[in-house]
Amino acid sequence: MVIFYRMKAYTKKLVLEDGREFPGFGFASDIEKVGELVFNTSMVGYQEILSDPSYAGQIIVMTYPLIGNYGITDEDYETKFPSVGGMIVKENNDSPSNFRYTKTLAEVLDENNIPAISGIDTRMLTRILRDSQGMRAIITDIDTPVEEAVAKINATMRPTDLVSRVSCKKRWFARTPNYKYDIVAIDCGMKYNMVRSLNAQNCNVTVVPWNTSAEQIMQFNPDGVLISNGPGSPEDVPEVVETIRQLRGKVPMFGICLGHQLIGLAYGAKIGQINPGHRGGNHPVKELETGRVLITAQNHGYAVEKDSLSNTPLKVTHINLLDGTVEGTECKEDNVISVQFHPESAPGPTDSIYLFEKFISLVKNA
Repeated sequence: MVIFYRMKAYTKKLVLEDGREFPGFGFASDIEKVGELVFNTSMVGYQEILSDPSYAGQIIVMTYPLIGNYGITDEDYETKFPSVGGMIVKENNDSPSNFRYTKTLAEVLDENNIPAISGIDTRMLTRILRDSQGMRAIITDIDTPVEEAVAKINATMRPTDLVSRVSCKKRWFARTPNYKYDIVAIDCGMKYNMVRSLNAQNCNVTVVPWNTSAEQIMQFNPDGVLISNGPGSPEDVPEVVETIRQLRGKVPMFGICLGHQLIGLAYGAKIGQINPGHRGGNHPVKELETGRVLITAQNHGYAVEKDSLSNTPLKVTHINLLDGTVEGTECKEDNVISVQFHPESAPGPTDSIYLFEKFISLVKNA
């Protein structure tokens, strides 16, 4: 007796801008989406990645083969409304095993109009992205001709308004008992855990939109200013750069990820694109003053150019041990520090939380 097995039919596919196709199974929103294709090497934390505004508009390839196995939990979001362009996984688990979970990954993606594909060879795709100089792609129906898909990619403009899309529209407050300091956080696409980390340092936090002026910020009489992470190129938000210039020397500042790059621009440094970008929770970074190595979480495709810092007051404090890129700077005269990685993401898990303590020490001394 011969037994025939019918294979499940592909429903969606990922088409790269060079015409290569990856068929798979759609498991979220049934829409078509074009975006920059990036990969993330984290083994856990897909909910935090999904809800990180720094990924706005990007299609994320998860290198870990099993995603969705512990579901989505209400308390673990980094922002209220995920804004990623799409998600690519090897295997999606739609039956999570976790007593805390409230929804599946597919349900949350569908609710937020985000397409996703499973069944793709993510190892091959990651190798392609690692060796390319940036790649855009489209998630589309399996029957879409490849020529039509590539034409849609080429016809889609690269967005330059990502920060304004994901920043808060009105100021909001996060207070903590027995507070000591008032911090203003410029929201360029900020993760909630940055606010929680400041609250843990006995700080009340006032979160303001990305285009809030220096004059408006100083009206809050802040003890310090945080410039948050966010999506896209720092050169797309010259308004924030000008705000930082006007705040220099007036109040201690701490920049994280995009905030680090914006501080670099405000001091006269240059920003360059890096391919592939740094995205994941396993990047070794050396602190030059102590020589110790931190395991860091990162998410960026741009970096401050080291040579351009020689004519600025900024001093390099951290470097990436994988490619030598600048991972941290400071200006002691102005009480300004910045890092390219994410200390609030608990990499290590506590390797870099001291940076919030360092920022608060600047606030205290100032």
